[in-house]
Formats: sequence, C-alpha cells, structure tokens
Amino acid sequence: MSQLLKQRFEHLTELLDELALEAQKGVPIIVEGKKDENALKDLAVVGTIIPVKAYRRALIDVVCEIEQRGYDEVILMLDFDRRGREWTKRLVGHFERAKVKPNLRFWREIYKVAGRELKDIEGLTTYLKNLKRRIGNS
Repeated sequence: MSQLLKQRFEHLTELLDELALEAQKGVPIIVEGKKDENALKDLAVVGTIIPVKAYRRALIDVVCEIEQRGYDEVILMLDFDRRGREWTKRLVGHFERAKVKPNLRFWREIYKVAGRELKDIEGLTTYLKNLKRRIGNS
C-alpha cells in the first residue's frame, strides 16, 4: 500500500513540475475559479492562469481572449466534477474550432492518479499533503 501511495505522490509531483514548466514557457492554463488559480500558484505553477468563473465570463469569451493574444495552445485544468467535465468538453470544441490546441494531458493524468479522491483543482494542495502524510504513516 505504501509503495502505491508513494508512486501516486511521485507521479503527481512530476506532473506538476511539467505543468509548471509549460506555464513558464508561456502556455496559458484555464481553470474554473480563483481558488483553483491560487492552488496552482501554491504548487509553484506560475504563469498565465485564467479563471473562467472568477470574472463571470462566458466560455466563448475566454476562447476569444486566448485567440486574440495569439496563443496556439492552452492547458485545460477544470474541475473533475460533472460541470468541470462538461465545461472541458465545450472548451475543447471551441478551441479546436479556433485552431488553438487544447491540452488535456495534465487534467487526464491527474484524474487517473487521484481518481474520485480529488474533485477539483483547488483540492490538489490538500490532496498532496494528505498523500504525503499517509505515506509517512505507512
């Protein structure tokens, strides 16, 4: 059990390091809200992070903003609940029509590792702390 938890922790840490690197390269990250943005910043992911819900913007407005700024790729990191999955699906369609590559790799990998134990991006910090604690207690 401890080995599995350790592998999860290491995989998530590697993913977050790669996400931080992509953000440093200038790839914008789309999240749902301000708490998600703050969670990524707490995890050393610094760059252009755009919270959709925080400014009460329509999803298409976010797509237009990305398009106007000239980005050719965007990382989608919305929540893992029903609304987050629905918004992700809609954004993928909008971005593809706008010829902007929607990157879902990090979203899929984090969900694959954490499963139903993690429902949103803002919970990543706590999830990692709890995982580390559980490894130490094993």
